[in-house]
Amino acid sequence: MESTGGPYLNTAALTSPVGIARLLQMTFGCTTFSLVAHRGGFSAAYGTFCMFVWTFCFAITVFIITCEFTHLHSCLSLSWGNFTAAFAMLATLMSITAAVIYPLYFVQVGCYPIGCEVRDFRIAASVFAGLLFVTYATEVFLTRAKPGQVTSYMATISGLLKIVQAFVACIIFGALVNDSQYGKYVATQWCVAVYSFCFVVTVVVVAFSVTGKTALLWFPFERSVVIYTFGAVLLYTSAAVIWPVFCFDSKYGSPRRPGLCAKGKCHWDSQLVIAIFTYVNLLLYVLDLAYSQRIRFVSHL
Repeated sequence: MESTGGPYLNTAALTSPVGIARLLQMTFGCTTFSLVAHRGGFSAAYGTFCMFVWTFCFAITVFIITCEFTHLHSCLSLSWGNFTAAFAMLATLMSITAAVIYPLYFVQVGCYPIGCEVRDFRIAASVFAGLLFVTYATEVFLTRAKPGQVTSYMATISGLLKIVQAFVACIIFGALVNDSQYGKYVATQWCVAVYSFCFVVTVVVVAFSVTGKTALLWFPFERSVVIYTFGAVLLYTSAAVIWPVFCFDSKYGSPRRPGLCAKGKCHWDSQLVIAIFTYVNLLLYVLDLAYSQRIRFVSHL
């Protein structure tokens, strides 16, 4: 007799290359935060961020695997292809950040004063954190849009770049609130406005793509995204010129790091981080604009 339960379960969600990558993500993620919670330990904002990354990515990965295995994603008002592609890219960025931060702040060569067992647990957690990043990067590689392929927007290079742009903007905001003195000049306030505007619009583009609501808009979504990307390039170009001038020119700021600036609480350091990542995001938006001329996508995959 033919089984009636077979059609309701999608075994390819577990046996396909992407499915195997997700199972490894779940395994490595659970192992990482379990090692840290058991004996490795964490503290301060850096450790809390790492634990959040590992538990958040683990929870969403379990959710994705469950939905695909049981076909429950068909009941959700989401563009599933856009959602999974966006999450894989975000998880890649978050996991590599945690994989760098945790060993940098918590792993040491010697046993003193934390003890050899705690040190070994932290080293093991760092190794699995690195493996976790590799598995998420593998999923991005496997699910990315191929040349000429009609696919969901977030699986394209342009869509993936949107996630990276938003992530870089979050780094800029973190540096801005760390005593960057951006309110000192109107020109630097303009730069903050540029960062904020581009971040909000990028998040809105991602949100519309993930929810599959682009077809409800009264204007052509694809063309509007390209126009916005061109505008973002111009805005970031202005910030890339203005911010260094008003922070590092001797007339307005300081070309060199002040000698009495405390490590971790120096406005010059924050300004330098913002300048670097301003140029990073400018490059990302330029690449986005170049790739957006060549993509074809649909919103309901």
